[in-house]
Amino acid sequence: MKDVAARAGVGLKTVSRVVNGEPGVTPDTERRVQTAIEELGFRRNDSARVLRKGRTATVGLVLEDLADPFYGPLNRAVEEVARTHGALLINGSSAEDPDRERELALALCARRVDGLIVIPAGDDHRYLEPEIRAGVATVFVDRPAGGIEADVVLSDSFGGARDGVAHLIAAGHRRIGFIGDHPRIHTATERLRGYREAMAGAGLPVSRAWVSLGSTAPERVAAAAGAMLAGPEPVTAVFAGNNRVTVTVVRVLAALPRPVALVGFDDFELADLLRPGVTVVAQDPAALGRVATDRLFQRLAGTPLPPTRIELPTRLVPRGSGEIPPVSG
Repeated sequence: MKDVAARAGVGLKTVSRVVNGEPGVTPDTERRVQTAIEELGFRRNDSARVLRKGRTATVGLVLEDLADPFYGPLNRAVEEVARTHGALLINGSSAEDPDRERELALALCARRVDGLIVIPAGDDHRYLEPEIRAGVATVFVDRPAGGIEADVVLSDSFGGARDGVAHLIAAGHRRIGFIGDHPRIHTATERLRGYREAMAGAGLPVSRAWVSLGSTAPERVAAAAGAMLAGPEPVTAVFAGNNRVTVTVVRVLAALPRPVALVGFDDFELADLLRPGVTVVAQDPAALGRVATDRLFQRLAGTPLPPTRIELPTRLVPRGSGEIPPVSG
């Protein structure tokens, strides 16, 4: 900074004001300082700023899987909101492993991020209590925290699944299968609850053979779908609990000689170009990211807020697969 000040013919305070975007510098002086900065290759020392201000201007994001298409728009939305606040985003994937989630979240805290946005893999987040008490603002997304009171922003998994299954019932289906994620995952159990509520509301029984929760690995999902679609009274429709399940079920149904209706939770790329197009219950992952990050920065600004559950609506998108009528036999 001394070199820049000498080159521009100004004081250190003037250089500091230009570097930090503070007022009180004439346009001509600012141009001279910026020219000196470019000529000397000056870079601001953010580590020094952290020591002075006690803030790092960084936020951490713990996702389930960066490769999952659902998390791309969410990640981008978090990054864009953080950028408007002058903050840098650092993210990583938990791979749906609670131990890895804990390790990653604490590693981010050790690097002194100002706030955390977490998509939980586990159901016990008491390990974050000391960090929250120390001032790390924390917001959970898609699933609530376990064991602590904290802000959470999620989609209406229960209502969305209920509406999707009711759509199949309205098309005439009475034997509807449900294939979902691990039962320890909040969204999976909420979507199963929505399925059961729709079936009960229509006075329809649910056979144990029609429900399958577990890994979203294609082999497991294909086996579950195959079992439901076999036998003397197979299901005539399937409700898929997330986009990865839906894609595998689409492949299974494509090999069948008879049409089977399908509604999936989560939209996915090219769903509208298949024949028939895949009817889905669509979430808005970008909205989840924006709302969660806005909430985080409200807390970082010191706004007194009680821990709040914010639930965003879903939207049924009919495209053809969910409107196929039942075919017996």
